[in-house]
Amino acid sequence: MVDDYSRSRVPQYHELFNPTLGAIRTLGGSASNSEIANRVIEDMRLPDAITQLPHGRGNLTELEYRLFWARTYLKQFGVIDNSERGIWSFTESGTEIGHVEPSDVVEYVRQRHRRPDKVPETEEEDLLADVSPIDADSWRETLSETLLNMPPPAFERLCQRLLRESGFIEVEVTGQSGDGGIDGRGIIRFAGLISFPVLFQCKRYSGNVGPSVVRDLRGAMQGRADRGLILTTGGFTRDAHMEATRDGAPPIDLIDGELLIDKLKELRLGVRVAKIEIEEVTIDTKWFNSI
Repeated sequence: MVDDYSRSRVPQYHELFNPTLGAIRTLGGSASNSEIANRVIEDMRLPDAITQLPHGRGNLTELEYRLFWARTYLKQFGVIDNSERGIWSFTESGTEIGHVEPSDVVEYVRQRHRRPDKVPETEEEDLLADVSPIDADSWRETLSETLLNMPPPAFERLCQRLLRESGFIEVEVTGQSGDGGIDGRGIIRFAGLISFPVLFQCKRYSGNVGPSVVRDLRGAMQGRADRGLILTTGGFTRDAHMEATRDGAPPIDLIDGELLIDKLKELRLGVRVAKIEIEEVTIDTKWFNSI
């Protein structure tokens, strides 16, 4: 169990406003959730003991959860926005702002969403009612829980199906013990002309995958494949990312829980997406007065 002291060391969401803006600016004016998180961790020099604290049972860390809130506030404030693909960028007004005053952002969002007909017990309750980012993406939490509750063989078959749907051919789940953690193999083909084998590993848990897992997979790849793939419902440590792209070593592609969920939605694997049209009715009082 994570104690309150450890959780209190994680920066509060309002303390992440300017680091988030700085991360997007440093990354060229646009960035994904994971890119923002990695940049903020580096810029703020946050140790693993803080960055890897889990938030609940899902695949989010406490820091990622608070960054989620920070982005939501900044979006409500009108300085950043996100595309359908989840890429964040500055709005027209945001490009002109070097930094924000956290108290101004918080007050603006609270005033915007405070409802006069209801007096909440706490300000947090008021915000949760209207601008909670978790409400908008509750399906992601549900899907994350579903993946975590799958038996290991079923999760491996799901990864096999995902790879097939993504263009891999001859995808096979091996499931052999003592094989360096390799769960399967497949062949990726580009433009119907060039192909090469890929060995993959499936990690179904809520924690972060460390560099040792990447090294073990690379060792098992020797003489068998030039590229590897790790899919997990959790995340990857910074050291794991660095090891996966280390110069002079065969590359390992990393698919974390967030990207895995995005791909399942994109491919409609166990995820149904329905667009709902909202009817907006406006009363033309002048019309009635003209009768």
